[in-house]
Amino acid sequence: MKDLNKLHYFEVPTVMKHALGAVNHLPGELATLGVKKPLIVTDQGVVKAGLLDMVLKPLKDAAVSYVLYDQVVFNPPLATVAAGTELYQKNDCDGLVALGGGSSMDCAKAIGVEIAHGEPVLEYECAEGKKELSKRIPPLTCIPTTAGTGSEVTLWAVITDPARQYKFNVGGPLIAAHLALVDPLLHLSLPAEVTAGTGMDALCHAVECYTCAYAQPATDAVALMAIEYAGKYLRRAVAYGQDIEARYYMAMSAMLAGLSYGAESAGAVHAMTQTMGGIFPVHHGIAVGSTLVPVMEYNWMGEPAKYARMALALGVDTFGMTEREAAFAAVEATRELAEDIGIPKLSALGIKESDIPRLAQEAFNDPQTIGNPRDLTVEAYEQIYRRAL
Repeated sequence: MKDLNKLHYFEVPTVMKHALGAVNHLPGELATLGVKKPLIVTDQGVVKAGLLDMVLKPLKDAAVSYVLYDQVVFNPPLATVAAGTELYQKNDCDGLVALGGGSSMDCAKAIGVEIAHGEPVLEYECAEGKKELSKRIPPLTCIPTTAGTGSEVTLWAVITDPARQYKFNVGGPLIAAHLALVDPLLHLSLPAEVTAGTGMDALCHAVECYTCAYAQPATDAVALMAIEYAGKYLRRAVAYGQDIEARYYMAMSAMLAGLSYGAESAGAVHAMTQTMGGIFPVHHGIAVGSTLVPVMEYNWMGEPAKYARMALALGVDTFGMTEREAAFAAVEATRELAEDIGIPKLSALGIKESDIPRLAQEAFNDPQTIGNPRDLTVEAYEQIYRRAL
């Protein structure tokens, strides 16, 4: 039973707009936000895929000035954020446009924190003894090019501190994007393996937030729909990248899953993969896909009724099943999905048996361990890691 005496809250500071061709509305949306010279934050993968050109065209047609920062790397480190902040200030920008996956959107949020507060984002890490955000970031428009992180609507940014080999969170309503502009046409060129990894990340957000200790009716509702869309459309999006219907609903799955975070946290999968990503250069979505099923195998006893409900969302006919059988069916349906779309084991990502003790300890220390629906120990994390290996 959740703590019903706790004062829960669910806040959505972000306006969400979506359509095929939504990026063509960007000039008008920037004008509405009062932005005349945005810093566009993106990465070289987006540039090489031609997606940046699709966004710059309407800006050029409308004679909107902009400054380009296209040096974001995955798992963005503090130096990448600082370089973007310097470019923003040097060119007197007055807003931000994040174009890309979670790395670009998180980097843009962190730049916003540094601009608003005049200090490195590390000062605002969600950790004891650190400062809380006190100022709204400059107007930020997030345009996701993947259907995965949902960072366009979350209240969080994840940044890497190389000195500690640690990915930390910074967040709250003041860091949220002002506008999420979701255009599934930007997703059509994604390679199958990236579609698979980002899609599993979206599914995982929904699974973890639906079953974690912080769940509440508002987050449950969006999480279940995100799970249903991922279960129905992820295979299609991986199999045929030009499937516009599949791309559209996976974009919605990612956005809804991002909303399911609410103002709280996730669980064991993200405790494992965020800490892992600070140590090893692994793709977050693939790592999530590799660990989700082993965590679900471990967690189902903490929320058997919700696991049974997830089976229905994943398309399983649970008629005649016991609650336990239906809960197991949700785990098996997720395993089949991961196998169908080619999610590898952790060993294929370079993780070795000898790495497990450190990884387990780091995951146990992560704040997201607290919300997991089943109690965790370092030994339990080691067991899960071995299952994922």
